[in-house]
Amino acid sequence: MIRIVSQRLIEVLVFLLLITFVSFLFVRLAPGDPILTILNVDELAVSQEQVEDLREKMGFNDPFLVQYGRWLLDFFRLDLGSSFTTNQPVMDLILMSLPASLELATGSIIVMLLVAVPLGSLSALYRNSWVDHLSRGISILGAAVPSFWLGLLLIDLFAVRFGLFPTMGREGFISLVLPSITLGLAMASVYVRLLRSSLLDSLSQEFVHAARARGLSEQRIFVSHAFRHSLPPVITVFGVSLGSLIGGVVVIEVLFSYPGAGSLVVDAIRQRDYPLIQGYILVMSILVFLVNTAVDLSYHYLNPELKLKERKAR
Repeated sequence: MIRIVSQRLIEVLVFLLLITFVSFLFVRLAPGDPILTILNVDELAVSQEQVEDLREKMGFNDPFLVQYGRWLLDFFRLDLGSSFTTNQPVMDLILMSLPASLELATGSIIVMLLVAVPLGSLSALYRNSWVDHLSRGISILGAAVPSFWLGLLLIDLFAVRFGLFPTMGREGFISLVLPSITLGLAMASVYVRLLRSSLLDSLSQEFVHAARARGLSEQRIFVSHAFRHSLPPVITVFGVSLGSLIGGVVVIEVLFSYPGAGSLVVDAIRQRDYPLIQGYILVMSILVFLVNTAVDLSYHYLNPELKLKERKAR
């Protein structure tokens, strides 16, 4: 465990340096001038001299590497700077909006599990039956329908016509239902097929036949042996697809006007709020690292073969 965590820490340091450098570069290559946004030139009369003075004061005239080095030093001091538009600390803004995004991501994962686990399991247990064909059809349909379009359908049906759920905002659990279903169904379409394939492979393994020969019940064989053996590939894909989950949360937050970190960074992009964009990328990168590390550590619990290989290597 200690060796894995140490390796992951080295990897994340290299990863953070690369991701911050590339994002810092691309953000500054994007069209638009944050100085004009800060001075609100669309509504106020501002002279070119004022623009240049503020650009010099904020260090935008310095070479790119100097700007990046200054930002990196502040980051090592746990200071992500202040927002250009609100002048509030970036970390405070992200920490205030992050719980809403985590709620939405958690709700989406719960919906995905409630759909993918039963459908994938039944599809594997009753292979080539009507249950199998139905679950595969649902997964294909879910993969073919864009999540934002599904969200619009759910808003029109359950919010506008029936008035059962709010169309926007964060008003407790009820506001999470439609966004979570929208994103969760899109995720479930992938994991239904993946879990089915992994379960079929597990059910054909020799340890399953040996368990049957010992007289174990089919229910115990499925839950304690086949299902557990099928989880590592599913968890691996989940760790890899975490970036897609974060991107999906951003789209759904904008669609439902949900006040999370995704909506915050979209507004920051519109306003060329460099510190807020950089802070969001950094925080999301750290979250991805933590989840992937948890995925790696979970293998030792779910797959005893890894422990045996490590003992032999020692």
